Amino acid sequence: MHVQLLNNDRLIIYDRTDFGFSNLTLPNGTCRHDPSEKVLNQTDCTAHSLEYDVASDTFRPLFVQTDIWCSSGTTVANGTLIQTGGYNDGERKIRSFTPCETCDWQETDNALLVKRWYSTDHYLPDGRQIIIGGRRQFNYEFYPKINSAEYDKPYVLPFLFETYDKGVENNLYPFVFLNVDGNLFIFANSRAILFDYQNDIVVRTYPEIPGGDPRSYPSTGSAVLLPLRNLEAPSVEAEVLICGGAPRGAFQLVPQGVFLQALDSCARIMITDPNATWTVESMPMGRVMSDMVMLPNGDILIINGAQLGTAGWDKAMEPVLEPVIYKTNGWVGSRFVLQSASSIPRMYHSTAILVRDGRVLVGGSNPHEKYDFSNVSYPTDLSLEAFSPYYLDPQFSPLRPMIVEPCSHANVTYGEKFKMGIEVNGTLVPELVSVTMLAPPFNTHSFSMNQRLLVLSIGQVNVTGNWTCEFEVTPPGSAVLAPPTFYLLFVVHQDIPSEGIWIKIQ
Repeated sequence: MHVQLLNNDRLIIYDRTDFGFSNLTLPNGTCRHDPSEKVLNQTDCTAHSLEYDVASDTFRPLFVQTDIWCSSGTTVANGTLIQTGGYNDGERKIRSFTPCETCDWQETDNALLVKRWYSTDHYLPDGRQIIIGGRRQFNYEFYPKINSAEYDKPYVLPFLFETYDKGVENNLYPFVFLNVDGNLFIFANSRAILFDYQNDIVVRTYPEIPGGDPRSYPSTGSAVLLPLRNLEAPSVEAEVLICGGAPRGAFQLVPQGVFLQALDSCARIMITDPNATWTVESMPMGRVMSDMVMLPNGDILIINGAQLGTAGWDKAMEPVLEPVIYKTNGWVGSRFVLQSASSIPRMYHSTAILVRDGRVLVGGSNPHEKYDFSNVSYPTDLSLEAFSPYYLDPQFSPLRPMIVEPCSHANVTYGEKFKMGIEVNGTLVPELVSVTMLAPPFNTHSFSMNQRLLVLSIGQVNVTGNWTCEFEVTPPGSAVLAPPTFYLLFVVHQDIPSEGIWIKIQ
């Protein structure tokens, strides 16, 4: 249900604590004793979270005390995952996980001012995070808190009242992106605002998305901030893409046995344009509950989901098995490229996340209230599989660059150039070399929080051999463009990315 890649190349994966006992036993006789547990026995000796080592294909169980169902999270400057909220006894908890060989979850009681269930987190330039919305929460708060006003009560956000559909909501897990001016783009239901969170002011209201259909949970579409380019320009442009979802009214019709066709539209808007308007394109098929994963070369993978219905327990039919690549810089009308189909339906509560070697790991699917493995149309699936984008095809091996320097986990300073060296196994084309850096996101419920790809400026490419070259790279100039944390750094040669290395920007 939830997944985050950490800078030690391990995935932190977790699910509800009250779905049922898992098949992974906690080590050393450890058990969870929870008097607030409503579903399972109050003693549970199975794990509901694990750490997965991508390189070795191994895992170890992790311990969570309280329910982390439908929660949110982000990684911060030192690489720690900060997770917020959940359900029942977990709804006001904050949990942290720091990458190390033996680390486990640490929980803080009553660290949130209100219950946070289906909320969205975003990491901020000052190293804190903002937690927005959630079920029956029309407000936001910060973590950590730095003044008495922040400890007193959450800040009311009227926009969440305005986008609430009675009986359906359609504004949960709002899409939130840090704009290049330091404000937050917030999309919920079918509407969007630019929000100055530092002064609690709505700076502008954007046009409603064409058609007026909802894209937020449970009419779940997905969204990405498109790659940020020309970072040294006087004004940097930022553009958002929102795809899929369910027609207005779809959620209410499911109990009557009517499953409406999911939306096939993608809407794109330049949020920095004073006269911003939406441009609409059509996907090859309708999709609800799909994930949008930013790839190292700026393309977007659209994967998972269904063609009929909405998000929720047993509320969707007809899984979409064919992923789609969206060519961000392609011509309108030719941006969508169908990929080979998977054989595994990935419906409600599935995930997708990019890892350092360029693959996308896809896992889970449980459209039922509990684990249900048989005698249902779409059984619970607890497997993990890898999708390999086209650029990993062996035919592109001669083009694929390898980063020689800097070394992994190098420190990078805002605006200060650093040297890179690469090599390829075939002919090097210097003018077709670029560098990108990606903030690995927290993925849940078809939205990847904090997902952010930046295209860095590079100097003259000096060819040092038939297959090698060196050049200088200019990182982003401020934390507004790239909040301080660990990023994956890639070199792209003729549209084929290298394996990434970790850098820390500060």
